[in-house]
Amino acid sequence: MNRTSTLPALFVAAMLVLAGCAGATSTDPTDAAGPTSAAGTANGAGSATGGTEGGVAATNTVTSAGTATVSASPDLAVIGVAVEATAESATAARSQVASQVEQLRTALTDAGYEVRTVAFRIAPEYDYSGDTRELVGYRAHHALEFETTPDDAGSAVDLAVDNGATSVDAVQFTLSDEKRAQLREEALAAAVSDARATAETVAGTADRSIGTELSIRVGAASVRPYDSRVAYETTAGASASTSFEPGPVTVSASVTVTYELE
Repeated sequence: MNRTSTLPALFVAAMLVLAGCAGATSTDPTDAAGPTSAAGTANGAGSATGGTEGGVAATNTVTSAGTATVSASPDLAVIGVAVEATAESATAARSQVASQVEQLRTALTDAGYEVRTVAFRIAPEYDYSGDTRELVGYRAHHALEFETTPDDAGSAVDLAVDNGATSVDAVQFTLSDEKRAQLREEALAAAVSDARATAETVAGTADRSIGTELSIRVGAASVRPYDSRVAYETTAGASASTSFEPGPVTVSASVTVTYELE
């Protein structure tokens, strides 16, 4: 009886031993991935080391900003004129302005100018002197713009006023697209030279010299048109005519350059 019950127990024990051996010799996919993950971490550490070395290399650089401004005489004048009229009704105000603008546009076009509308509005006019506002009429406004040469700006203004313009809103002396691009290139070149001179000065104080440019960041260029100054010339027997004395137009540029230190 005792001998019979012992056999199953021995069988179970043997099976447990065999299972343990099998578990010891089997390959766990997670364990197998361990070396791969380690290798990946090693590569990442290499990149990080490269980044650290890059950080150290970055200490062997110098960054400087350069600015420059160049100027030139304007080669373009942009003139804005307008016609305004008031009337008891919006329709009447619009009609008056339309008639004057037609005369003005025809005169300017016949003189060779390309005219474009830049603003148009009709609005009520009120009298606020009393306790309540009182509608007194309507004002219509039609603004035109055209371009010419700086030397012709005075004559163009006089032509516009003589043919119905009730106001001269602006006379701006600026640069044509071609001239603007040319001056921008000159300003950028001068800004880069300014940045290099600054970097050389800084490097020289540390008994170093600058090498190649590692990066260049270009700032936005700015153009500053010249506001007009009006002068009136009078000849004997003639009414005063308009003339202008425009100053130079300036173009500015800025750059930030990083150089390698040697």
